[in-house]
Amino acid sequence: MSQTTLLGISGSLRGASINSLLVREAARVFEPDSFVQANLRLPLFDGDLEKEGIPAEVQLLADQITAADAVVISGPEYNKSLSGVLKNALDWVSRTKGRPFRDKPVAIMSATSGTSGGLMTQAALRLALYSFRPRLLQGPAVLVGGGAKAFDDQGHLTGTREAEALAELMADLKREITR
Repeated sequence: MSQTTLLGISGSLRGASINSLLVREAARVFEPDSFVQANLRLPLFDGDLEKEGIPAEVQLLADQITAADAVVISGPEYNKSLSGVLKNALDWVSRTKGRPFRDKPVAIMSATSGTSGGLMTQAALRLALYSFRPRLLQGPAVLVGGGAKAFDDQGHLTGTREAEALAELMADLKREITR
């Protein structure tokens, strides 16, 4: 395989976000030549703002998606759905030119402080990504419950089941790049 670039998207803005930890752990397991973690500190989608042009930070995100060989997205579960931050980013990207997610290998995962690990956010994220037409991996499901206790001091997953699922998902994502 030639040089690989992985883009990580965390659906949480918190500095100590467990979804950001999970995205970075996915990158460690994936071992890309280059890893970029997207910045989702974007303005709220607004048609009036869009008339002024796509904001630079939104265009940067779209360009990062386009440039990446693969994308990994991890989101928290807010009220049985994806976070507003993540939905807002997808709404903005949908307004950019070039269809950055089209045929892009994408793996999704989730981490929550509760025990479910974010099953509902993954379902909502699959629905939200549908019209983008990525090559969305169907599994294995990486559902990390238990919050920060699910990671050791180095940011590695502590649960065997979650670590094995993540390793399998990242191996599948690597294979999808060469497809």
